[in-house]
Amino acid sequence: MGWFSGSPAYIRSFAGPNPLLPVHILQLCPRVPYPPTDGGAIAMYDVTAGLSRAGHQVTVLALNTPKHHQPADVLDHLGPNVRLVPVDVDTRLSPVKALRNLLLSELPYNIERFVSPAVEARLQELLRTESIDMVQVEGGLVSWYVDAVKRLAPGVPVVLRAHNVEYTIWQMLAEREANPLKKLYLTHLAKRLRRFEHRTLPRFDAVAAITEPDQRRLRLLGCQEPVVFVPAGVDLNRFQRNLALKPKPRTLFMIGSLDWLPNQEGVDWFLREVWPKAHELYPELELHIAGKETPAHIRNLSLPGVTVHGFVESAAQFMQQYEVMLVPLLSGGGMRIKIIEGMALGKCIISTGLGSEGIHVRDNFDIVLCDEPTEWVERLGRYYRGELGQQAIGEEAARTIARLYDNRRVVESFLDLYTILTPQRRAAAH
Repeated sequence: MGWFSGSPAYIRSFAGPNPLLPVHILQLCPRVPYPPTDGGAIAMYDVTAGLSRAGHQVTVLALNTPKHHQPADVLDHLGPNVRLVPVDVDTRLSPVKALRNLLLSELPYNIERFVSPAVEARLQELLRTESIDMVQVEGGLVSWYVDAVKRLAPGVPVVLRAHNVEYTIWQMLAEREANPLKKLYLTHLAKRLRRFEHRTLPRFDAVAAITEPDQRRLRLLGCQEPVVFVPAGVDLNRFQRNLALKPKPRTLFMIGSLDWLPNQEGVDWFLREVWPKAHELYPELELHIAGKETPAHIRNLSLPGVTVHGFVESAAQFMQQYEVMLVPLLSGGGMRIKIIEGMALGKCIISTGLGSEGIHVRDNFDIVLCDEPTEWVERLGRYYRGELGQQAIGEEAARTIARLYDNRRVVESFLDLYTILTPQRRAAAH
């Protein structure tokens, strides 16, 4: 079906040829989408920026969390079409609150942390005083607010942009957890999240899944059509190759938010199951690890050939210093935006099958895929001996991104989806 399964071609068959007139979108975000240094922030920020550049007005109602706290003017550089409305919400993890939630609440703790009367009050004020054409809810963590929107503005379509299907992440983590008590808790959390998502996500008027596997999962959860596939994209202006930067030979790198449990799990697994043998066989290989919120057990590593950089100001510059990118992801959902950024920079990427899920790639053509530790060691050996063909794979990767994942195409797909939904609003108004 072309680029998206059931997306642009499917959408345009309903939307017709007429372009969407300028609309006012209220984008509800679980955090301020700036700076664009991790996957979630990048996915939200690039759509905000793209919609505003296309001539639409975007009001960003964002939970201003302690972890990602930003001033109210942080999006002003996007121009007059974008307004940030931040609301301070304390989403920090608390063992006491987690225990109370487990005993007394029907909501999963992951969701309850993002439920705020202050956000609901601000949402009510915006829907009452502004002419809002569309509400886009960014991810499952703030999906609870769908009922508030429908109660406060029954004629306004509400779109869920599903960055992932939350319960699947915790289900995968539970399956591999060795600690019995932790495994029990993670299993219980995954079940509660699945019940919540099954009850809440079908309330949306449309769902934009970030991967095709998630599109199928969301349909199984009972989400009503349209359930379309709209991936994350890359702002190719932000990720252009610097030809003056020559990567150091025989170097590997990982980059990602290391406060996200699936990323931590992947790094720990690779260092335990793959790196000792790889270093023994290929002693000149270097591994460089970067990521914000690097936990102490990774930050304080003392392993031969491994350098931990912590947070880096420029992901693009870091990526271009080294040759091959590694994504040893074992759990998670959604789409790995760092993969498509690395591909945009012409990097050869070695990834697990799960890590590449939802990205239209072919093994040994524009990416290298492997899962078992022995496979990883073998692929690293091919790279070490100059047999992997990483330069050709990286060039194909860059062409794949330019063809399929330019952020402008992503924004066009959202506009197509809005075009389907706006007649529904007019009908509801009458």
